[in-house]
Amino acid sequence: MATFDNVVVVQFEISGVQYALDIQIAREIVEMIPITPVPMAPQHIAGIINLRGEITNILNLNYLMGLPAHTESENKKIIVLVPEAANGSNVGLIVDDVMSVLQVSEDDIDKMDESISKEAYVKGVIKSGKDSHGNKALIIWIDITKILSDILKETHET
Repeated sequence: MATFDNVVVVQFEISGVQYALDIQIAREIVEMIPITPVPMAPQHIAGIINLRGEITNILNLNYLMGLPAHTESENKKIIVLVPEAANGSNVGLIVDDVMSVLQVSEDDIDKMDESISKEAYVKGVIKSGKDSHGNKALIIWIDITKILSDILKETHET
């Protein structure tokens, strides 16, 4: 079983639920800018942006994770990933808001069962801070590299 001495993640929100992804695959976080739609693109592709001279594909993370589309949020951000996370492509993910960068100890992570994580793209659940009932808040730690890998496989098979 893998150990996580200290994990550093980017905590973000989609449809009122807290998620996290590994900090080392996040290149930067940018404010929402106008996105150019791509004709005939699948629903998970929001479009493209020109980010400092680089064409970057923008994905709707809620569609990739099977979540309902969320109403407009004033705080929407784009988490731009390192190219290695998306098979060399420039990719950004739309999220409702970015909360913080967290350093999490192994004691605060519940590792997901292998059979569940394979289907749900969840690496684990992070217990952090307190929710409104005084319990530790739960943050779903997603395996974005696996999500993108599966999406790229599907795209190449069609």
